[in-house]
Amino acid sequence: MVWIWLREGKPLFWGIIGALVLVLYGIIPTLQPIANFGRIYAAYGGVFIILSLLWGSKVDGLATDYYDWIGALVCMVGVAIIMWAPGRN
Repeated sequence: MVWIWLREGKPLFWGIIGALVLVLYGIIPTLQPIANFGRIYAAYGGVFIILSLLWGSKVDGLATDYYDWIGALVCMVGVAIIMWAPGRN
């Protein structure tokens, strides 16, 4: 939303909402029960990839293809391994 405000000339309201979302994006990981920040950040990275593809296709009207979603799936498998590998504390 910050991008749309700055690059596409949308009203300041878009930038303010985008800034609030970015602040929440920074705060929410600290509220998670898992103490390992690296794992939490990896999970957010995977979610960010999925949401970026959805935003691009739904809001910006960009076409996603099979390979975009395969890549996102690979990332989410990686997130699952990082988060829930057996034998970790």
